[in-house]
Amino acid sequence: MFTVENIIEQLHDYYPEADQDLLIRAFEFCTRAHNGQKMADGRDYLQHSLEIASILVRLKVDETTLVVGVLHNSLLSGLITREDLADEFGQEILGLIEIGNKISHIPYRQSNQQQVESFRKMFVAMARDLRVILVYLAVRLSNMRSIGCRKELEQVACSRETLEIYAPLANRLGISWLKGELEDLALQVLEPEKYAALARRITAHKEERGEYVATVREEICKLLEVNGLHGDVTGRFKHFYSVYRKMERTGVDLDQIYDLTAFRILVDSVRECYEVLGLVHARWKPIPGRFKDYIAMPKSNMYQSLHTAVIGPYAERMEVQIRTREMHRIAEEGVAAHWKYKEGGAVSVTGRDDQRFNWLRQVLEWQRDVSTEWSASDTSFIDLFPEEVYVFTPNGDVKELPKGSCPVDFAYAIHTDVGRQCVGARINGKLCPIKTQLKNGDIVEVRTSAHQTPSKDWLSFVKTSKARNKIRHWVKAEQREKSIEIGRELLEKELRKHQYSLKRAMSLESFSQTVIELGFKSTEDVFAAIGYGKLSAGQIISHAIPKEEQKRQPDKSGPLGKVLDKFSRRKPQSAILIGGIDNVMVRFANCCNPLPGEPVTGFITRGRGLTVHAKNCSQVLASEPERRIDVEWDMQRQTTRPVKVQVTCSDQKGMLVGISGAIAEADANIVSASVYARGDRKGTNLFEVDVENLEHLNRVIREIKKVKGVIRVERIQN
Repeated sequence: MFTVENIIEQLHDYYPEADQDLLIRAFEFCTRAHNGQKMADGRDYLQHSLEIASILVRLKVDETTLVVGVLHNSLLSGLITREDLADEFGQEILGLIEIGNKISHIPYRQSNQQQVESFRKMFVAMARDLRVILVYLAVRLSNMRSIGCRKELEQVACSRETLEIYAPLANRLGISWLKGELEDLALQVLEPEKYAALARRITAHKEERGEYVATVREEICKLLEVNGLHGDVTGRFKHFYSVYRKMERTGVDLDQIYDLTAFRILVDSVRECYEVLGLVHARWKPIPGRFKDYIAMPKSNMYQSLHTAVIGPYAERMEVQIRTREMHRIAEEGVAAHWKYKEGGAVSVTGRDDQRFNWLRQVLEWQRDVSTEWSASDTSFIDLFPEEVYVFTPNGDVKELPKGSCPVDFAYAIHTDVGRQCVGARINGKLCPIKTQLKNGDIVEVRTSAHQTPSKDWLSFVKTSKARNKIRHWVKAEQREKSIEIGRELLEKELRKHQYSLKRAMSLESFSQTVIELGFKSTEDVFAAIGYGKLSAGQIISHAIPKEEQKRQPDKSGPLGKVLDKFSRRKPQSAILIGGIDNVMVRFANCCNPLPGEPVTGFITRGRGLTVHAKNCSQVLASEPERRIDVEWDMQRQTTRPVKVQVTCSDQKGMLVGISGAIAEADANIVSASVYARGDRKGTNLFEVDVENLEHLNRVIREIKKVKGVIRVERIQN
């Protein structure tokens, strides 16, 4: 039977500065919270809490973790409130207990290996604190020890969950003894006949094996003593689940498993490890191919040891493991072994230990810069999976999504059609908008409608690449259909002016030839290009319809037609010089701020004359194609255009002088300048400079880049 005094005594053995009163108060509070409640096996609930505490002290945890273990179920008893708990033990302990309660209600469902792995990761992601994970490993071990008192179906479900979730977590945390006991207890429930058979056969040889282990252990101790080495030697039998797995995996009988007996030798240094290895190999013949050096090449979880198999006394095969005491501590206690208790009760992690936290790998994506000092004023909450969120389908499947994902991402993760028809979702039973960000452990039910289609607005809040790509594809296809329809109408309208129908025009051989010459694969591509504004209907007509059948535009086209006609009479449409247009107001677009030398196009505005845009300007590409006109620069006329240049540089003395000198060196005039320091030892400078053309601008940029301390130079377009 476990006692409070025994727990406190064990705690003081490795943590003399522990707060004894806090732990005593926790046991008293547990008694009040579970007053009169019994466990399934008839024990008082306090005994269950004491057993959990005994497991945790074996992991060498601090008193805060012990309190969380003792009180892990207190909020569910119905006899105390959150306020009671917070008043007595503070918000930190209350928060850890509430996280644990949420984890304990995760609806686990056995599935494929990927789903099981996702569930493990979700378990850890929801915990957000290593102490919560350790507490619930201890709780699970205590529950498994008394699992025989439950109903048969509950026993099987709990054992399966233990084998698939909790034992692998213990293994990845490096807590081998806890993993082994969980596996044996689960096997006893899931495969009772095989477990009983193994137990009978192994127990039948127990006395014989015991004598063998004692004999070999004594011989190894003498071998070390003769050679002046000091080491601890232990022997053990392979635990049941390990034997069972090996028999299942290899298809061999128990008599053919030769490493049922193993010995472990603990020494003080790495040099002594290899010295002992030489002595063992000299004393007993090694089995070829069975030597593994995990000291020189540690496992991914930082496990280190020398493993060898030899032919021992009486021709028995036996395994020998050789490691230092520090290696053994890490192998047996895992992460818990890294907690160094110092004066004042705080926990610190050395730089070397911090590196070892990386071996949490797939289950614990630990942040390298995280401090694990667990003092009353500090929080140990961390995000072990900062980039993922794990949520459930109504059927219990786990979906792994990027952080910040919403129901639309979830819907597309289920199926493309579900995503396309998503109109809303129920999250944990409550109706929520499709923009709602999902949290770990949420149960999401997608609501769909056959009339719903993806919206371009969805791209502003979805996170998964699948959802983003599917939405873009749908929007693009929808826009293409609309563009084809618009392009067809525009071309038909233009053809009617030449007394042609679309059908008649498409029947012409010249029309098909025009499609090919313009680089399109089909007539629909031509319609889409016209609808997008990348091509004008007039260009198709000028190529496809014979010149003699092309009619001059009537004078009834309205004000726009008159303006266009005015331009066409003065200069050929393809060669209008900006500097040679008389009595027409010309302005330059602020959106792209075109410079002489850049390809440009003209756009006829209502009441403001001709606006000149860069040819690739997004605004003009989205405008009405009929209002565009071909223009070009008059390179014979000398003029200047203002352009904005942003310079990012180091925040140091003399930078402004250097940059200004570089601009002057390039024969450019500074119209205005604004300078400010960003606070990260860098500065941002915005200059408005008069330049003659694009080449002149490039020369200005080259000169600025030569200034020492300049990081980046870029042209800014409004």
